[in-house]
Amino acid sequence: MPTESEPPWQPPTIAPLDQALAASMRARIDGKAKPPGSLGRIEDLAVQLGMIAYPADPPGGKAVLLVFAADHGLTEEGVSQYPSAVTVAMVKTYLAGRASANAFAAASDVDIRVVDAGVAAELPVHRNLIDAKIRMGTGNAAREPAMSIRQAREALAKGCALAMAEIDAGADIVALGEMGIGNTASSALLVHRLVPAPLDDCIGAGAGQDDPGMARKRAAIAKAAARSNVSSPLDVLSEFGGLEIGMMAGAVLGTASRRRPVLIDGFISSAAALLAIRLCPAARDYCVFAHRSAEKGHDIVLAAFGAKPLLDLGLRLGEGTGALLAVPLVRAAARLLTDVADLSDVLAGNI
Repeated sequence: MPTESEPPWQPPTIAPLDQALAASMRARIDGKAKPPGSLGRIEDLAVQLGMIAYPADPPGGKAVLLVFAADHGLTEEGVSQYPSAVTVAMVKTYLAGRASANAFAAASDVDIRVVDAGVAAELPVHRNLIDAKIRMGTGNAAREPAMSIRQAREALAKGCALAMAEIDAGADIVALGEMGIGNTASSALLVHRLVPAPLDDCIGAGAGQDDPGMARKRAAIAKAAARSNVSSPLDVLSEFGGLEIGMMAGAVLGTASRRRPVLIDGFISSAAALLAIRLCPAARDYCVFAHRSAEKGHDIVLAAFGAKPLLDLGLRLGEGTGALLAVPLVRAAARLLTDVADLSDVLAGNI
């Protein structure tokens, strides 16, 4: 943690994509051995990947999922039907290789790293667990700031560094996932302030609340929102955010700074991407939105970015499961540029 004399962390430099390249990338794809536009939105994705990698071809090989885990003080207000102890239990399930994310990662040939961003328990050492804990969960945002400004900066910095380290170790694609009981409540507050959007439109059932549970959740989130009127990204993270959300936002920035695509999962990951993009708008160019979550509020974030997610399967689990399912589509789009013959070569018999 920096001392008072050290300068605060600043986002890395992120170069916006050169939009002048879009036409030439589209022409290159139209020249492949297929009717123009016949691969639909995979062609749009290939254009984005080509622009990200330019002047090189987009690599479509190694992918890694970073699952950031942390606890939320807001659970004290009854915002979730599950206790915070479930966060610890699920982290152990990931490390045992038995969660949905593990199954989908194996199916998609993706490596998993689990990051302890702020789980409210001491976790045993494990080869696939990254200890980046900042504190034992956040404060109860209905009564106090979730974290200090310094801790918010630390979360961003650690997430940024972790993503950069994975890319430096050979990752071509970074996918984001999370685990944290209560984090849909925190995400609703972030989306409310950073889009901005009406608070009630941002609040969904999360892991599955009944009507009394939803009433408690709405009341707790409204109480938190009334406690502070902040609107700048760092202040919003400090007042209402989660440590895993802050680290995911940092990972978006770190991945973009290394000119790699970052796969955004569902509502919570999109709230983190929203935070990252509000901090550095150029990061938007590097985000690939994997799927449309069934969680209320996700459409608000997608609309704010003009984003069209690749999949719409009714998912609302989190963990990076939707991002994992989209990895093969990203790899396929990259190979459209690198592996498919040009129509001119096919017609000339040069294959």
